[in-house]
Amino acid sequence: MSTEILWLAGIAFLGALVFGVTGFGAALVTIPLATHLVPLPTALAIFVLVDLACALSVGFENPRNAVRAEWTRLVPMIAAGTAVGVTLLVNLPRQAATLALGLFVCGYALYALRGTAFEKAPVSPRWAWLAGFAGGITSTVFGAGGPPYVIYLTRRALTQPQLRATLGFATLTSISLRAVAFVLTGLLLDARIWLTALAAVPAALIGISVARRIYFRVPRPLLLRLIYVVLLASGVSLLLRNL
Repeated sequence: MSTEILWLAGIAFLGALVFGVTGFGAALVTIPLATHLVPLPTALAIFVLVDLACALSVGFENPRNAVRAEWTRLVPMIAAGTAVGVTLLVNLPRQAATLALGLFVCGYALYALRGTAFEKAPVSPRWAWLAGFAGGITSTVFGAGGPPYVIYLTRRALTQPQLRATLGFATLTSISLRAVAFVLTGLLLDARIWLTALAAVPAALIGISVARRIYFRVPRPLLLRLIYVVLLASGVSLLLRNL
């Protein structure tokens, strides 16, 4: 097994820790780090398989807690955003896409570190259309659809179990559509992608298992703050590399 594959498996483990604790955000860690080793389209193709395995594991933990009305509002626009996103992915220059990813990651990390997203009044369900569309685009272009979904759902006055379950289903839908799009565009037709995934997926599932234990033992605010600091450092590293 090559050193590159071992590094990618380690990144998959780290991303799964994030996903297992928060229910989103793995790609905001894995994709920026992986693009230091492989081109962005290759990283997206490898980690859509990793993300799908993680999403299946977390998404069906407690499906009865999911709020179906919220999920069904998001799904149509996730599909529309995915279609737009795959067009952008195929046509965007590599450097511009990587720079945009760095800005996106830094912007979200700074937003989350403000710590005010969970304190404001609930928003209208009409915002689901924008959240779904934006998440579909960022899921396909950057491998990270979670931030728009979590920003919307955390402002919908859901209980913690409802939030985790509903977010899990939204993320699973987004990742599944992204995987289909990558098959249609040929990104998942490279045997090397699947060979790398054979190492990365088991590492990610171990990360999910560890995350479940961490989730019940470490204060969630502390974990989230540490995660957002890692995201910010990851985004800054991409910006420095491009500039």
